[in-house]
Amino acid sequence: MNITDLKTREENDFFHTYKRLQIEIAHGEGCSLYTKSGEKILDMFGGLAVNVLGYGHKKMNEAIKSQVDKYIHISNLFYQEKQIALAEKIKQLSGFEKVFFCNSGTEATEAAIKAVRKYSLGTDKTTLVSFTGSFHGRTMGALSLTARKKYREQFLPLLSDVKHLEFNSVAELESEINDTTAAVFIECLQGEGGINPAQADFISKLNELKKKYGFIIAADEIQSGVGRTGTFNAFTQFALAADIIIMAKGIGGGLPLGAIAGNKRVENVFTYGEHGSTFGGNPVAAASGLVVMDELENGLMQKNKSNGEILLSELNSIKQKYPDKIREVRGMGLMLGVELTSPGQAVVDELMKRNVLVNCTNENVIRLLPPYIITKEEIDLFCDRFEEVISGL
Repeated sequence: MNITDLKTREENDFFHTYKRLQIEIAHGEGCSLYTKSGEKILDMFGGLAVNVLGYGHKKMNEAIKSQVDKYIHISNLFYQEKQIALAEKIKQLSGFEKVFFCNSGTEATEAAIKAVRKYSLGTDKTTLVSFTGSFHGRTMGALSLTARKKYREQFLPLLSDVKHLEFNSVAELESEINDTTAAVFIECLQGEGGINPAQADFISKLNELKKKYGFIIAADEIQSGVGRTGTFNAFTQFALAADIIIMAKGIGGGLPLGAIAGNKRVENVFTYGEHGSTFGGNPVAAASGLVVMDELENGLMQKNKSNGEILLSELNSIKQKYPDKIREVRGMGLMLGVELTSPGQAVVDELMKRNVLVNCTNENVIRLLPPYIITKEEIDLFCDRFEEVISGL
């Protein structure tokens, strides 16, 4: 079966929601994907921040196979050891009190919205706040928080009582947040918006207003969490006073898994039957997630920080050589963005010709989300090929 045949079948069978790459993958190993024709592609995107332990990770594969041999699914009517063990690890690493499992980031956002609504029931606190550049998911509630026109405009009307404030604007926080604010949803390091970090004075003001008005802060760590930035969650590096953590992507190491964690303030917000998920916390995904947590505890989280510093330094060196082509390099750990002075798709395409996979977001930001197991040699290889492309622009 060649790629042309696959393309024809895909177009006949699927809603046209994905613009596919014109390559056919045979298998993956480490940080690389291999095509059926035998080409090796360095993956600097990691399944969109999902494949944190790369491809073919032996411990993960063994954990998955072991659980498959026991049972794949028994429903959340039963106690499940792997699920409970993963919740305990998340509590330990995050310092939060209770966990709820679902299947994806957008579902985790929906769970957080419901938690806020339940917590605020019977009060005047009805307004949800998010920020320009944000991306919180594609379901109707999560999409209501997502302040990016291209994702929203075809699906109106969305939830009412949602405000989108200017990211990093202290003035808008002061003028728009008040006694009716139920919750603020924030990515301290925006992903889809272009790897944009929150500024210190902005976070300080948000924490101050939380004390004054008593709203909930939900930290969206779907892309930036699970150790990617060198700490379990990025928001702790920003000193954000979060009450809810929204997690997904890397938490299952490649299998569908999402979660929210809540602090003492919200730990008892749900009672039996008020929220649920048929597949949430699936035991096979939980077994995979436990391997991710073990690897983070065994030094991988610190390695993300040091490798991120190496990658950031090399990219800044390239920027110094080509200041007319690279505007800024920013991010934390292994979540970095290179803002170009021109549209980025040409760079993505040229890198693919050189067997390197990256992604462009926000039109001109090359987004890097490599697996945590990336080596110094692979970082150097990427930077060599990236510079080769930049120099030819």
